[in-house]
Amino acid sequence: MRILVTGGAGFIGSHLVDALVREGHAVRVLDNFDPQVHGGRAPDYLNQGAEYVEGDVRDREALRRSLRDIEVVFHEAAVVGVGQSMYEVEKYVSANVLGTGILLDVIVNDRVPLKKLVVASSMSIYGEGQYACAGCGPVTPPLRGVEQLEARAWEMRCPRCGQPARPQPTAEAKPLLPTSVYAVSKRDQEELCLCVGRSYGIPTTALRYFNVYGTRQALSNPYTGVCAIFSARIKNRRRPLVFEDGEQTRDFVSVQDIVQANLLVMRSARADYAVLNVGTGSPVSIAQIGRLLARLYEVPVEPELTRKYRAGDIRHCYADISKLQALGFRPSVSLEEGLRGLAAWGRGVDAEDRVEAAAKELEARGLTRG
Repeated sequence: MRILVTGGAGFIGSHLVDALVREGHAVRVLDNFDPQVHGGRAPDYLNQGAEYVEGDVRDREALRRSLRDIEVVFHEAAVVGVGQSMYEVEKYVSANVLGTGILLDVIVNDRVPLKKLVVASSMSIYGEGQYACAGCGPVTPPLRGVEQLEARAWEMRCPRCGQPARPQPTAEAKPLLPTSVYAVSKRDQEELCLCVGRSYGIPTTALRYFNVYGTRQALSNPYTGVCAIFSARIKNRRRPLVFEDGEQTRDFVSVQDIVQANLLVMRSARADYAVLNVGTGSPVSIAQIGRLLARLYEVPVEPELTRKYRAGDIRHCYADISKLQALGFRPSVSLEEGLRGLAAWGRGVDAEDRVEAAAKELEARGLTRG
């Protein structure tokens, strides 16, 4: 098939391009080679079996060139980073929301005969994950209040009775409560694609990625995923900085399993107009990730528990993947195996540790406290 991958030179997009080329598809990539991600040069891992168009998703003419004769679009292009989005608001809304709007505008007005549109969404749009209270049953608590955070009472409580609430797998039906500009923009990307897809009969699927890690992450970008941020600290023999007490949990999923999910929904009519979580279904604490990576990099450091908190941070969120499993998805990469692969690759990659500068920026703007 003739396939366009927006953001196809990036971390996730490039792995998807590799898989599509291996399958024999004709793949075109639209990417702006963002300097914050790529350091001002094209990465050396670009697949020579794909065609590359350098341009922005907000550039209508670049989109027209990229969409010519295309049957399937994987929309991976986005500016990522929760903290940075809170003070570069226009940049995130413009790139993620306006960019998606222009992409869809060109698709419908140029009558591009797409057979499938797959959009990369994010677990961040949930806000807090799903919880259960022993007395009240399933509950969806709002963000913890300032008084609770100032008291270092980190764990969630039932919003009805105030008793402790236990984290549960978060299903797609959970009400959305995005707590950052980045999360709002990802929700908008998802909803725009599904709205236009349904209206024009373009089979569309939104994949809500949980915490993705793997090779080709931008280790010098202090606003990318936690595994990359920790890698940069550890490679520079510094302690990973962890907010709160480090026991907050996330669902860490290998980029290889993200690719598997994308290929699966491309082929499956049962995924049309669906929203699907992509994760492992297993929660892991942030502190545990720091310890695992330090061991795998063979650097004797322990996570530094700052006991500070960030505006909008959530406590627990991990995926209910039963809907995607019903389509045949099975997570194939264990956390230990995946992080070992990340560390093996990361040892040979330059990584400038910019984490402290980013942390000071957030603190100066009042976005971290404690």
